[in-house]
Formats: sequence, structure tokens, C-alpha cells
Amino acid sequence: MKKLYKYFEYAYLFIAALFTYEAITSWSTDRSHAYLCFAFVAVAIFMFFFKRNFRRKMEERNKDQ
Repeated sequence: MKKLYKYFEYAYLFIAALFTYEAITSWSTDRSHAYLCFAFVAVAIFMFFFKRNFRRKMEERNKDQ
């Protein structure tokens, strides 16, 4: 189960990479779409760090028990 959480963390980075690619490819044609994609990149990166921090806290809590 713990490994599954790690995979979901890195899935957020994968999603961020996909949205970065989408933003770069659509930059010259539709800037508003590109800005929206960059916003999703920021959210995905934030979620990666948030989930990683939360998982580490849960692991520490389970170690202490």
C-alpha cells in the first residue's frame, strides 16, 4: 500500500510534464489555453509536494506506534 502512494506522488509529476508539453505546444496559437495549462502544472507540482509530505508524516506516525 505504501508503494502505491509513492506511485501516485510521481503521477502528479507525470501530469505536470504532460501539461507543460501541452502549454509549450499551444503557446503560439492560444495563449489563454497555455496559461491554463501552466496553472495546472503549478497545481500538480504543489500536489506532489503536499502528498509526499503527508505520506512521510504518516510513515513517521506509524513508526512511533
